[in-house]
Amino acid sequence: MKKLILSAAFLAIGGLTVVNANEINTVKTNTNTIVMVQDSVVKTPVKLDSLPAAVTATLKTDAYKDWTPTEAWAVKDGEKEYFLINVKKEEQTGALKIDKDGKPVE
Repeated sequence: MKKLILSAAFLAIGGLTVVNANEINTVKTNTNTIVMVQDSVVKTPVKLDSLPAAVTATLKTDAYKDWTPTEAWAVKDGEKEYFLINVKKEEQTGALKIDKDGKPVE
């Protein structure tokens, strides 16, 4: 009976581990574009000079002017689409989420 209970507990824990695992795929094409997929989130790298004008205008506002953008990603998370921009200020780093209209995303 103890073996049966221990076997059932082991299978239950193993099953939960498999169900909760996230899948991450990295794909490289001939143009060296990297697309990362985690669950339903798709991240595609974007050049900083290719960001929409509304996004760059937001980055120049007083709230963000001291931060220097280092890299940007176009993110599609289900129905949400926004730009994830990694920023740096001296030794501090951070990330900003800004939609195509230049509005911060929560």
